[in-house]
Amino acid sequence: MSELRRFARRPERLDTLVRDRLKTWPQRPPGTASLGAEGAWLRGRPSDGEPVAQPYLKIPGSDRMRTIPDGLWLHFGGTAEDPYADILCIEACSTYQNLLDKRSRFAPSTVALLAHCPLPWLLAPLQANDPTPRWRIIPFLAAEPVAALTVPVRDLRVLYGLQREQYDGFARHQVPHPHEYFCPMDALTAHEGHANPAMRSLLARACAASAFMVPP
Repeated sequence: MSELRRFARRPERLDTLVRDRLKTWPQRPPGTASLGAEGAWLRGRPSDGEPVAQPYLKIPGSDRMRTIPDGLWLHFGGTAEDPYADILCIEACSTYQNLLDKRSRFAPSTVALLAHCPLPWLLAPLQANDPTPRWRIIPFLAAEPVAALTVPVRDLRVLYGLQREQYDGFARHQVPHPHEYFCPMDALTAHEGHANPAMRSLLARACAASAFMVPP
């Protein structure tokens, strides 16, 4: 915990530590379920060895206003004519103001959210020990793409990591929005945090399938 407090005084180092830990998480978020049998999960951020060409979120018609989460997983589904992505974002919030800023980016809106996947990311290997290009995992891509892929976001869930004091205070006095989930920061910085049963249980609830008594 003392190490976490030291990083908390330098937020940029804490963000780096969280991203380094998230790189060890699998392509499918631990514990998550999907609504329907079709589709495929991919970890968009952070990606191994690709500091620039990684997916990000945007609104239609904008090429500058981008949302770049610390962690981003995409579940691609649909067809070539009607594709979509369900997404899970993970954000490390070193201060309460940082939490407010990041919550505002994902606040419910009447404007559609898009997930943009750069061409180099689509063509790159799935991971270090698997040379399969990512585009082959996406079910509605029948041939190698020649341009970036932009798909509408159908469902959005966000997991926020908070410092322990802020986490306890938020849990006592605030009510999350339906798409929001919270965990202590040390759950994200822990070695093999994705194997933590409590984390797996939390992420199992962070999906549309959890709203149904018997998912299809």
